[in-house]
Amino acid sequence: MEVVDEKYITIEDVAKHYSVSISTVRSWMRADIIPALKIANVYRFKLSDVDAALKHYSKAKEEEEQKKDPRQLELDFNPDKDL
Repeated sequence: MEVVDEKYITIEDVAKHYSVSISTVRSWMRADIIPALKIANVYRFKLSDVDAALKHYSKAKEEEEQKKDPRQLELDFNPDKDL
C-alpha cells in the first residue's frame, strides 16, 4: 500500500475549490466545521480533511432537519416589516 503525502493548501485554494468566498471558509474555521493548521500566522488545509469535515457537517445538518416535526411551522415574525 502506497502512502501519499497530501500537500497543504491555502485558504484561497479551499475557497476556489468549493466555489465560496474566503470569508465563508473563515466562518467554517471559526465554527470548527473544518480543520485548519496555523503555520506562522497563515492557515493551511488538507483538502481531504476539509472534504470529510464538510460531508460530516452536511450529514449532521440533514439528520437534524429530519428530526423536526413536519407539522410545526416556522413563522417569520418581524413587527417592523410592512404588510
